[in-house]
Amino acid sequence: MKRFFSVFLSAVMLCIVFAGCSSTQTPSAESTATSIEIEDSKAVDTTLPQEDIMYIIVGEHTLTVKLADNSSAAALQELLKKGDITVDAHDYGNFEKVGSLGTQLPTNDERITTEPGDVILYQGDQITVYYDTNSWSFTRLGKIQGVSADELKAILGDGDVTMVLSLTNNKSSEAYGRTKNSY
Repeated sequence: MKRFFSVFLSAVMLCIVFAGCSSTQTPSAESTATSIEIEDSKAVDTTLPQEDIMYIIVGEHTLTVKLADNSSAAALQELLKKGDITVDAHDYGNFEKVGSLGTQLPTNDERITTEPGDVILYQGDQITVYYDTNSWSFTRLGKIQGVSADELKAILGDGDVTMVLSLTNNKSSEAYGRTKNSY
């Protein structure tokens, strides 16, 4: 019995020692920095910098496009700094609207399977807005934000559509509605 009591007392003491070693500690500076970085990156993701945004105005709707990080999107952005561009777009294959930009941009073609909302440069001089999928070698210009495939299809409608590409979200601006012929 004495031996059992000794073993029991030893086990209790070991539990107390191990419990003391595993007490909660304050986070290290490294884990705190990681938490702050994660919180900061969330703020960055939800607040898109103006230089990464383009707008496509279709009738009464303004679509926000997060531009891609490539020379093609940068060239389009530089072109839009000179003024809005109006594109007469035509339906193609019941999955996209495509129209001429009236100028050639650099290409960064890669094999892409598009998704609804993708904004693509085709053959260097045409802009395409996808409301369904397609696979081909394209240059990604950007992605429309916050609109479902059904909403996008409804906004773009059936047949031809006029799209105004702009760096400003101001539908009532003087530039709204200008045609490419007025440049």
